[in-house]
Amino acid sequence: MNTKVIVCMEEDDKAVLAEAGRIIRQGGLVAFPTETVYGLGGDALNPLSSQKIYQAKGRPSDNPLIVHICRFEDIYRLVSKAPAHRKMLAAAKRLAEAFWPGPLTMILPKSEEVPFETTGGLSTVAVRFPAHKTAQALIAAAGGYVAAPSANTSGRPSPALAKYVLEDMEGSIDMVIDGGEVGIGLESTIVDLTVEPAEILRPGYISRDMLQEILGRVEKDEAGETGGQAPRAPGMKYRHYAPHGDMTVVSGEKENVMAYINEQLSLQKKAGKKSGVIATDESAARYRADIVKSVGSRADELSAAKHLYTVLREMDEEGAEVIYSEAFTGKGIGEAVMNRLLKAAGYHMVQV
Repeated sequence: MNTKVIVCMEEDDKAVLAEAGRIIRQGGLVAFPTETVYGLGGDALNPLSSQKIYQAKGRPSDNPLIVHICRFEDIYRLVSKAPAHRKMLAAAKRLAEAFWPGPLTMILPKSEEVPFETTGGLSTVAVRFPAHKTAQALIAAAGGYVAAPSANTSGRPSPALAKYVLEDMEGSIDMVIDGGEVGIGLESTIVDLTVEPAEILRPGYISRDMLQEILGRVEKDEAGETGGQAPRAPGMKYRHYAPHGDMTVVSGEKENVMAYINEQLSLQKKAGKKSGVIATDESAARYRADIVKSVGSRADELSAAKHLYTVLREMDEEGAEVIYSEAFTGKGIGEAVMNRLLKAAGYHMVQV
């Protein structure tokens, strides 16, 4: 298969979006930018399209896909309207009024129209209304319901740039819409509204505090990520975002972290291993690794979110065999950055 690459920086490029929409409606796959990361889009209501997504990504078939919409009212086709579920729909509407379009995914009971191939066999469906204008226009052109996990092979860092989509997916999908660098850089927050109280299954830009302002008490799932049960949402159960090199996250006081990492770098050098460090602007100059990459300033954790996956990809490009990363312990987007770092490291963390 030849993967067609189209540069499309504006949502009003109707010819490009019409072609991409037609590909999705006919069962093909198109990668496209969102405000979070690049997504790999297929027809969410076509089970064969969802199967193609799993195949292209090498993704386990019990790992559910997120259905992207471009109008709030379209959620009613995807979600069960049974009387028992009215409270959940009311909560979804309040969250939508506050955060949609935007980087928030809501899990709700699915309708019969959503195939189990899209939901990973679950009776729930994950729904998002992205803020990216090109994404919205593509979803509309594709019929309004686009299943779209991140556009990378399973387990690899999600793509913030179209070139990384091609690195993983060229020859496996029909088209890539190159819309430049994404804005946030980490996947959406996922909140499960089928439980009481609502539960965050994946942290992101929309924080727990922000959700609690709308819903009241909101819990955070602590067991599902490493437990043996089927994943309730994308990004759970399986290792994600991983570079090729062995990675360790180091947490503790700043000076202790830098001393420990530099000590380990000396040992790796003696062992003949090419080393890398994921640092911040405030600390990068103090490391003695073969490769040192800053994700940005600690004063701007959104910058860290935006650059994290690209830095992980660059570690691979430059051949890092062992990687050490500083930890992030803040709330909000800092918590989301730490979540992705731990997954990238296979939960290998050292406290110093």
